[in-house]
Amino acid sequence: MKISVVIPVYNETGTIEEIVARVQAVSLEKEIIIVDDFSTDGTRERLEEIDQIHENIKVLYHDHNQGKGAALRTGFKSATGDVVIIQDADLEYDPKEYPVLLESILDGRADVVYGSRFLGGPHRVLFFWHYLGNKFLTLLSNALTNLNLTDMETCYKVFKREIVEDMNLKSNRFGFEPEFTVKIAKKNLRIYEVPISYSGRTYAEGKKIGWKDGLAAIFTLFRFRLFD
Repeated sequence: MKISVVIPVYNETGTIEEIVARVQAVSLEKEIIIVDDFSTDGTRERLEEIDQIHENIKVLYHDHNQGKGAALRTGFKSATGDVVIIQDADLEYDPKEYPVLLESILDGRADVVYGSRFLGGPHRVLFFWHYLGNKFLTLLSNALTNLNLTDMETCYKVFKREIVEDMNLKSNRFGFEPEFTVKIAKKNLRIYEVPISYSGRTYAEGKKIGWKDGLAAIFTLFRFRLFD
């Protein structure tokens, strides 16, 4: 079974080479699709070098900044693997978790797997308000979708590629997370959660999501649950 690892990237010159090395170190048949969302910090130049070195890496470039959701859509369109793994480029999520994330899909129990930061894996202790906001958004998502997730906002979403082939995803920024969750709930797919480790960043270290994205996530949940 071939895996497509889709990595949206924006201004990650300090981490892009390391995340590529970590993904490559995982012993799986895979392609790596990196979508640069118009980085301006030298990331593009590093990606051009990476693209020339690795045969299993495909680098795609946006001609203007559009957001994580848009970068993921671009990556999904180019994916050829049986299963897709979403991987952030910021080193918060460890590719060593791939075997755990894939297990339920490979043995036929699941169509979609979420890696949860709140099911017992080791994690860096950071911001209380981020934790509380995530819990609130997950609770609201569960109420609107009748799921019982513990971490709707997790980066690690793993799924059979055909699931997104007919899914009309629209969110350009971080609204991808709630939109995808609502739409898989509507499809009545088999969804699993597994515990993962997490090494979160501070804003000084490059974290990008903020409170405005949290408000947008609330709007996105209601929009795609009730009106789309």
